[in-house]
Amino acid sequence: MELLLFDRDDDALPARVIRFDPVDNRTYHYWHAFVPGVGPGQIYGFRVHGLFHPAGGLRFDPAKVLLDPYGRAVVVPKGYDRDAAAVDGDNASTAMKSVVVDCRAYDWEGDRPLMQPCARTIVYEMHVRGFTRHPNSGVAPERSGTYAGLVEKIPYLQQLGITAVELLPVFQFDARDCPPGRVNYWGYAPVSFFAPHQAYSSRQGPLGAVHEFRDMIKALHRAGIEVILDVVYNHTAEGDERGPTQCFRGIDNCTYYILEPDRARYANYSGTGNSLNANHPIVRRMILDSLRYWVEEMHVDGFRFDLASILARDTSGQVMSNPPVLWDIETDPVLAGKKMIAEAWDAAGLYQVGTFVGDSWKEWNGRFRDDVRDFFRGQENSVTRIADRTLGSPEIFGHEEREAEQSVNFVTCHDGFTLNDLVSYNYKHNEENGEGNRDGADDNRSWNCGVEGPSDDPAVEKLRNRQVKNLLTVTMLSLGVPMIVMGDEVRRTQRGNNNAYCQDSEIGWFDWSLLSRHGDVHRFVRLLIERRLMRDVEHEQCRMSLNQFLQASKHAWHGVKLWQPDWSANSHSLAFSAELPAQELLLHLILNAYWEPLDFELPPAGHGDGWRRWIDTALEPPDEIVEWQTAPPIPGETYRSGARSVVVLIAGSGL
Repeated sequence: MELLLFDRDDDALPARVIRFDPVDNRTYHYWHAFVPGVGPGQIYGFRVHGLFHPAGGLRFDPAKVLLDPYGRAVVVPKGYDRDAAAVDGDNASTAMKSVVVDCRAYDWEGDRPLMQPCARTIVYEMHVRGFTRHPNSGVAPERSGTYAGLVEKIPYLQQLGITAVELLPVFQFDARDCPPGRVNYWGYAPVSFFAPHQAYSSRQGPLGAVHEFRDMIKALHRAGIEVILDVVYNHTAEGDERGPTQCFRGIDNCTYYILEPDRARYANYSGTGNSLNANHPIVRRMILDSLRYWVEEMHVDGFRFDLASILARDTSGQVMSNPPVLWDIETDPVLAGKKMIAEAWDAAGLYQVGTFVGDSWKEWNGRFRDDVRDFFRGQENSVTRIADRTLGSPEIFGHEEREAEQSVNFVTCHDGFTLNDLVSYNYKHNEENGEGNRDGADDNRSWNCGVEGPSDDPAVEKLRNRQVKNLLTVTMLSLGVPMIVMGDEVRRTQRGNNNAYCQDSEIGWFDWSLLSRHGDVHRFVRLLIERRLMRDVEHEQCRMSLNQFLQASKHAWHGVKLWQPDWSANSHSLAFSAELPAQELLLHLILNAYWEPLDFELPPAGHGDGWRRWIDTALEPPDEIVEWQTAPPIPGETYRSGARSVVVLIAGSGL
């Protein structure tokens, strides 16, 4: 082992080399040395000597400069060359390098975790760079696309009502882990599990990203907004056996990765070339240390685990019934109370939504996404499924006797169509990715409303606007934790690209001009969130399960006739009434995905002034949604729901 100290990030030769003596500088598996005079900002890396024997799983290459797996910051030289780390020869001048950080050298000014109740959590999935990178963001060029740029836009998030941002990967990643001529924009290519991504910092210098990231966290907390990190503990940017040697491969390949039986190839449950050996004791410890670091030193509020089911696999790739790393996370006292969200599947077909191991994990509900999409595009056999999804998906989660907020409900996420594109395209259009439109999912469950892509037809545009509001309404009113994606509130488009992972361009950026163009959608989302944040949290505080919550609530299903829901395969409409006693309110929800208007009988409104109309997506703005307290009364014992619309009526003394 050698420790290399550099003066600059692009130096071809280290200023100093400290060689580790295997007797004096090694204790069991751990190499260590004390180097006087080293302080914050020192750039460093490692060289590891050993046998290069791929058939035995050994890939030591002493010509390569390696990152510290526990390094708190990373610098990337302007001449960074990913290819140089994958071929023979020294790569010192073009390699990423680690930086010494003094984690105590920051004033948090009393910042504390927010611990927002999940019943009043609105998750906004967003990309740090994409949020302010567009020239019309209003952020100065030197801060656009950075942590500091995001801070400038916090008032926008507050006005919308967002309580938690879920940031696409911010661990240092390799932007060159992508096809030639493209860029890894999403960041699902980590090289360090402790360092914030340097390119998202507006501050130059090796420590700039660490300080600016902390400033962002502190500012978001002051605004009442939690920070959830999208974390990738399932693979690294080192790729398959043809990939670069950047860190883990050159330090201990057999420990850090799940290898195929021939030991020369990598198990690929992530779809990116390798899979982290998460249940190996050393890797487990690293993952736990990383999570604790981001909580204790960086003050984040939670994590969304990308392809979390890979963490359920053992060192041979088999699925474990009680994966140690998941229970380590579950039972760690530092992580207690943090929001833990699992994407409970992997790229090899393992799907664990509703069966993911643990007692506190929230789960991305991919079936909510699919079933809500199916219902509103008029698919058969969708009524029973959307009924279950709106009630927190008891069919999926009820057997676990968990809380009503176990399901994270979303119709769109970073991976796939935006909400605008979901109602504007029948097919993916990923040609700009340079892979012949072969990449990205083919199963999109989308409907273009009659025209593929942008349309000047007012009728088509009106229908798309209505469908967007239908999907948003069900997402916000269903039991569970709602999540929306950056820009869906203003109908952001990716031009039909459903896999924009390599699009650091206007395809992937937030276009702020849409705020005026689709201001009615923005207003619609704001008013939906405003009411959602009034939700009672008593059931969460007393740990009431989803089943108990549903049993205690007074609710009923209807069709166009009261008490007569149509559960048949060709049914496209449903109504639901519920009593909210803590708020002294009655609610009546009408879901009409049929292509013609339907007249629905209304249940008695009880005492008070009768039913009032809060939402009717068939109406023109601003009447399609009104301020909760000013909902106008409606006469009669029936209500006509327009074609492909959602109606929400309210009654009671709690208005």
